[in-house]
Amino acid sequence: MIDDTILLGKNDKYIDYSSAEAPLHCDVVAPFLELKRQAEMAGFDLAIASSYRDYSRQAAIWNAKLTGQRPVYDSDNQLLSLDGLEHWQQVEAVLRWSALPGASRHHWGSDIDIYDRAAVPEAYQVQLSLDEVDQSGPFGPLHDWLDTFFLKNPELGFFRPYQRDYGGVAPERWHLSYAPVSAVYQKALNIDVLMACYKKSNLEKNETIVAYLDVIYRRFINVSVTRYPAFFQELLM
Repeated sequence: MIDDTILLGKNDKYIDYSSAEAPLHCDVVAPFLELKRQAEMAGFDLAIASSYRDYSRQAAIWNAKLTGQRPVYDSDNQLLSLDGLEHWQQVEAVLRWSALPGASRHHWGSDIDIYDRAAVPEAYQVQLSLDEVDQSGPFGPLHDWLDTFFLKNPELGFFRPYQRDYGGVAPERWHLSYAPVSAVYQKALNIDVLMACYKKSNLEKNETIVAYLDVIYRRFINVSVTRYPAFFQELLM
């Protein structure tokens, strides 16, 4: 049984800070390095823009967005003002692009945001935007290659949980998840664990989070088993 503090990003017991270029779950390091090696053979420098992120860091992002200290974007990746919106509308808008603290897959060290370092100048600031990863963007070729590679090598375990718009989290082609770890963690992170967390938290709009947690869980947290590689779907059963 996985300790709730690990699921919620409040315990980094299984995070390896030194074996890869960014912190990863210890069971993800070797598969990531193999994926990186395969990408290099295909002419790409697969790099990590974001990996393990703990609860405190996610909470800082969440609170900053809901208090106007960080920008919020709509579904078209355009700046969105939260002024005048109901509390649930504000929470919903932030959830489109930012995970709820305690419910981020980055808490597990199983999920990474990636880019092709060889496709941009050294000083380039990665935005993790839709323009960067479409076919005409600098990272489009890497992701096109990954599409084919994942189909041919499902046993490696990586997949995109937000490949398309499923009515919750916006499409994130750059977001990869390592199924053998994330499936186990996702199964353990049920709504009761989350409710216990939020009943004690002081997050911005916390009362709204508690009131709408069922909806949030279905739309923005739970990733359908059908999005996982068939090779690993039984881990969620």
